[in-house]
Amino acid sequence: MAHHTIKSDYTPLVDRINRFPQGAPPSKRLDKILAMLFSKTEARLISQLPIKPVTAKAVAKIWNMSLPKARIILNKLASRAILVDIDQNGESQYVLPPPMAGFFEFSLMRTRDDIDQKVLSELFYQYLNLEEDFIKNLFTLGDTQLGRVFIHEPVLSNENAIHVLDYERASQVIKTASHMGISTCYCRHKMFHLDQACDSPMDICMTFNTSAASLIKHGHAKAVDITQGLDLLDQAHESNLVQFGENVRKGVNFICNCCGCCCEAMIAARRFAISNPIHTSNFIPVIRKDLCTGCGKCVTICPVEAMTLVSANDPRNKKTKKARLNEEICLGCGLCVRACREDSLALTPLEERVITPLNSTHKAVIMAIERGKLQHLIFDNRVLFSHRALAAVLGVILKLPPIKQILASQQVKSRYLEALISTMKVSDLI
Repeated sequence: MAHHTIKSDYTPLVDRINRFPQGAPPSKRLDKILAMLFSKTEARLISQLPIKPVTAKAVAKIWNMSLPKARIILNKLASRAILVDIDQNGESQYVLPPPMAGFFEFSLMRTRDDIDQKVLSELFYQYLNLEEDFIKNLFTLGDTQLGRVFIHEPVLSNENAIHVLDYERASQVIKTASHMGISTCYCRHKMFHLDQACDSPMDICMTFNTSAASLIKHGHAKAVDITQGLDLLDQAHESNLVQFGENVRKGVNFICNCCGCCCEAMIAARRFAISNPIHTSNFIPVIRKDLCTGCGKCVTICPVEAMTLVSANDPRNKKTKKARLNEEICLGCGLCVRACREDSLALTPLEERVITPLNSTHKAVIMAIERGKLQHLIFDNRVLFSHRALAAVLGVILKLPPIKQILASQQVKSRYLEALISTMKVSDLI
């Protein structure tokens, strides 16, 4: 196990990171990673920040320092993509993103010389793959996960296109985002330093909206327009990459274009397939066995090894193979349909649609409930919750099924919340 009990200068920061639904299990390697990204003073200061976005004025009060000094520190951290600065009505608000998708990735989304990216890549690889706790906690806890798969749009038939909602299309995210930035793929950049990167496009990591605005401002992403974004999406399609993005319907902040060999999400999908670490699309491929020639192209292209070849049980030719799909681990991405040259594969809608949270608040609340961390969202002890933020969280809770409302009440241990759930309407809070 990676956990350790010896406290270090970075223990308060680790504790702070783990108040959010997407945490990072303590480890000596994690301390080394944080030491490369944060000074001891920065770690101490950031450990005091609330979970929600906060103004420089509020931070100055928390840190007990002057507003100009606090703003200098905050802007320095934002310039290194440690914090994300969000413009709210002309005023900057600052927030510490989770490690993934967040400051882990941001540290490798461009080439930089202020940190040793090779050493950092090696530490990331060891922490994420050798210790396993981080990836397991990130992708397998709870029913609601960090990311989801977008359907491979080029293979959609006219009939299937009718069933695809706008939020299920990466192209629609590109068309509707307030900002879009392109950066170096964290996963392939990391594997490059380990001499294991594939030849898939490197500069194709997509960020959107508030995250993109911050990364673009500080040079961690290149601003692109809709046409350029759609061209890059076409390039990702031609390279047979899976679009894996934030698991929300509105305000998507990232879409990774993933290969099966380098990308953490695809690796996790293979390692922990039984736990369904990634939300699938709303489609599943169907094999037309009479047309399948057993060529194996679908097997080769599948990033999660959901396709295999098995005996066709043909007494006239015992070597004949046919494709077989493991529906339990299939992502529904559609790459196999693209690879098939015999028209033996076709997409069909799932009988029951995959549920996608409305926005980041909805996702965070559900993930916190499932992981036993809801109290950290509601009673953030670094600064009092604003009425608007509290209303947003409680509004989500009141829309949840009864069993999740009970879990929420049990975690918070609050008579106030229990009374709200039992007596109030959602419209009273939102």
